[in-house]
Amino acid sequence: MRARRVRAGLKGWGGVGAMAAFCALALAFVLLLPRTQSHDEGAAGLDGPGVAEGHQAADAACKDKDAEKLTLSPSAADGDTIAAIKARQGEKRKLIVGVDQNSYRWGYRDPNNTTAALEGFDIDLVHRIAQDILGDPDAVQFKAIPTNQRIPAIQEGRVDMIVRTMTITCDRLSDVAFSAPYFKTGQQLLAPKSSKIKGYDATLADTKVCTAASSTANTRLTEDRDAGRIPKSVDLGTVVPNQLDCLVRLQLGEVDAVVTDGALAASQAAQDPTVELKGDPFTTEYYGVAMNKDADDLVRRVNRILVEYRASGWQASYDTWLSATLGTDATTSKPPTPAQYLRES
Repeated sequence: MRARRVRAGLKGWGGVGAMAAFCALALAFVLLLPRTQSHDEGAAGLDGPGVAEGHQAADAACKDKDAEKLTLSPSAADGDTIAAIKARQGEKRKLIVGVDQNSYRWGYRDPNNTTAALEGFDIDLVHRIAQDILGDPDAVQFKAIPTNQRIPAIQEGRVDMIVRTMTITCDRLSDVAFSAPYFKTGQQLLAPKSSKIKGYDATLADTKVCTAASSTANTRLTEDRDAGRIPKSVDLGTVVPNQLDCLVRLQLGEVDAVVTDGALAASQAAQDPTVELKGDPFTTEYYGVAMNKDADDLVRRVNRILVEYRASGWQASYDTWLSATLGTDATTSKPPTPAQYLRES
């Protein structure tokens, strides 16, 4: 195994020092709020029959490759959940959304921006949802939620939804409801350019790999190592609360590689010119907006918004935030419209 060494710091938009500082702030924003759960048993779909009627539930036969199809039909109708959001008074009349504030170009605070406002691809989607539901794109209370707190934040009523590069999986559908997908990606390796690691293969032998707790990367690597699909000698003991913490560990020489969504890994590589993506993505995953399982009307409304957003807004946001790291061709990143999934099911 190569000798550990302290690696060069980030360059460009602010560096790892700024990002590490933001990581330290993340938990300070996770505040407990009253639950705002309710359900809408009778919301009619406007774009065809839904995959599930009533409450969204994980199908016993669900496979992860099909999990993104298990959602509700789009609807513009207000139910109890949306009514409760709209009933909030004064400054509290906002959509409460769990996001990341440390994922470059997805949800982050640019230290070179004097307003320190959250920005990125996920943040654009949040503003679009707020505009539709409350008539004001800025009627949002953002809460920085660590990777391993996304599901608890929803279940405990701290947020109305999570828009934080969250992959739709069958296991997660047992705990939360998801919108239709708004982005397509896959797990990928990030390692120093000088590393012997070539991809998700035998070159991982005798290496230490970092993943985030409760992430699909952590689950997949553990399963694959146990099944012998990757070398048994891979050390998966470095598990952190936030996926960005893995990049810090990599830069400090504490691990040999990071596994996370390729879309996030590309953004991290853009922050540090001494690391690069290794090999091709080895999974296919879809990001969705996560909500409470009882919030059927909110799920339907978000799906309705996504139909419109994909047609007008998604591409502009991609061009602004992601084209520099993922390329100008968004074909492989843009999933079918929610309506297509629902009609085909």
